[in-house]
Amino acid sequence: MSKLVTIYGGSGFVGRYIARRMAKLGWRVRVAVRRPNEAIFVKPYGVVGQVEPVLCNIRDDESVRMVMQGADAVVNCVGTFDARGKNNFDAIQAEGAERVARIAAEQGVARMVQLSAIGADAESNSDYARTKGEGEAAVLRHMPDAVILRPSVIFGAEDQFFNRFAGMSRMGPVLPLVGADTKFQPVYVDDVAQAAVKGVTGEAAPGIYELGGPDTESFRDLIGQMLGVIRRRRFIVNIPFGIASGMGWAFEWIQRLTGGLFSAQITRDQVKSLRHDNVVSESAKGFADLGITPTSLEAVLPDYLWRFRPSGQYDAIKESARGLRSE
Repeated sequence: MSKLVTIYGGSGFVGRYIARRMAKLGWRVRVAVRRPNEAIFVKPYGVVGQVEPVLCNIRDDESVRMVMQGADAVVNCVGTFDARGKNNFDAIQAEGAERVARIAAEQGVARMVQLSAIGADAESNSDYARTKGEGEAAVLRHMPDAVILRPSVIFGAEDQFFNRFAGMSRMGPVLPLVGADTKFQPVYVDDVAQAAVKGVTGEAAPGIYELGGPDTESFRDLIGQMLGVIRRRRFIVNIPFGIASGMGWAFEWIQRLTGGLFSAQITRDQVKSLRHDNVVSESAKGFADLGITPTSLEAVLPDYLWRFRPSGQYDAIKESARGLRSE
């Protein structure tokens, strides 16, 4: 019988790419999610019955245990940007990661891959980074041979980074940024998935890997590159961190007062994170140690950002037509 991997958050941005790759390798894939009916799209990744979405709440021991039964490996891709509510940073990124690792150890699961983030640090003043760091520490306590992946900002067709700012560029001539000089090393989602697969199959040695793409740029330059792809000219304005923190406080209160109907555009915790570069450390293990050549931005961005161009898919045709000379 083929081996089984349980992927917590397997229908999410990164998880779906891992699920697809594992299915192609012949593994049975159990996609553990809160809403299985919204994850039906993963089924065609394999043959009938090979990839199955199942109900799981990472905040509950029995729920996590049930979907892990019989698994040869587990991958935890569950993360959050919510500071409050039941699915907050501590509940998901610290306690949830600990729960998956503890139960994996109890059940004798051979391998575990934990998706973390560059900047994860249990001593950080950012709750996001702190809980990511606490989650890593908890995983290693229970599964010392786990593979932990720390990607920089991840890009791809379903991302919430370039898609978000490309959408904002439609709203007017100015594009505000917080931390415009902060450096990022964007990494392609399928490269992260490939690294996770190597952890599942044992091709990657246990340890922490920081994953960054071949392009290290400031936030401002990355958005400039994005604007070039979507063929829009916008004036990029850097919002000072002090002002951004005040804006974050105001947005958070509005979100709270509206019961979540209004989503905060920026939070104080995000401002704290944006104060620090999001790039691979010089001494860290990375793609080279995994035998993976990372994909560049220019090779992928045009494939999914074309819809934000002034004329969408017809923009290139119109541009060509403007260059024609009337006979």
